[in-house]
Amino acid sequence: MVSGSLVAIVTPMQQGGALDLPALARLIDFQIENGTAGIVVVGTTGESPTVSVEEHCRLIQAAIDDAAGRVPVIAGTGGNSTAEAIELTRFAKGVGAAACLSVVPYYNKPTQEGMYRHFRTIAEAVDLPVVLYNVPSRTIADLATETVLRLAEIPGIVGLKDATSDLVRLVDMRSRLPAARDFALYSGNDDTALPFMLLGGDGVISVTANVAPRAVSEVCAAALANDVVTARRKNARLMSLHTRLFVETNPIPVKWALAEMGLIHNELRLPLTPLSPRFHDALRAVLRDTGCLGEPALKAYS
Repeated sequence: MVSGSLVAIVTPMQQGGALDLPALARLIDFQIENGTAGIVVVGTTGESPTVSVEEHCRLIQAAIDDAAGRVPVIAGTGGNSTAEAIELTRFAKGVGAAACLSVVPYYNKPTQEGMYRHFRTIAEAVDLPVVLYNVPSRTIADLATETVLRLAEIPGIVGLKDATSDLVRLVDMRSRLPAARDFALYSGNDDTALPFMLLGGDGVISVTANVAPRAVSEVCAAALANDVVTARRKNARLMSLHTRLFVETNPIPVKWALAEMGLIHNELRLPLTPLSPRFHDALRAVLRDTGCLGEPALKAYS
């Protein structure tokens, strides 16, 4: 599996809420030109809960076409219905996704055995590498380490995006995974991505990379090369940005930031609403401080 900085890319929308596929193509070019190692499409940051199944498939297809083999595309194909997750995964396989990202089923609160059977069934039904996605702050259900280790025994399950920020869990999991098993561990949180990588992680599936792809890529490269001094210095510059991009529910702030950079319209679908004006000045200031606003950012984009 790919390592380093993978972007959890937003879903650009036109004014009124229709998909903006030309803007998605421009964002993917921006990411690739600035060192992003992989594109993760139609995940949480991509507003997967409010796109239709048809739109979901269009976004996967468009991202693969736009990336054109330059970097791998990992398709978000999870769901709280195993049958629906299989159908989305089958579609992603058919159009050339490198892997799929499959979230822990939300709302219906499966047991550990239910989660195990859910992911095993997907992996056995479709010959496409599966990256598990554990984000209990959103799903309530928490994929336990023991369940991950059981799932890692299934050949088609190749990694985990962990959004718990539990570094003790990471160390325990890495130590218990078979040394010969190529199983990728990705941070799902930007603010703890650096220690995650230094403690054995393989990279980050990043929200911040939407606006600062080069900077996030450089932190990952330094961390994975065990250049701790460089990684800490570069990461310190990003910490305020990591914080400000989560002042309201993701992807509300990051879509505002991308609109401020002139890259997309500031459009979301209900029940998400635009960023509260009281956060605008602080987020704009940190975008300037980190070089995301102004000539350098626009040059990188063009």
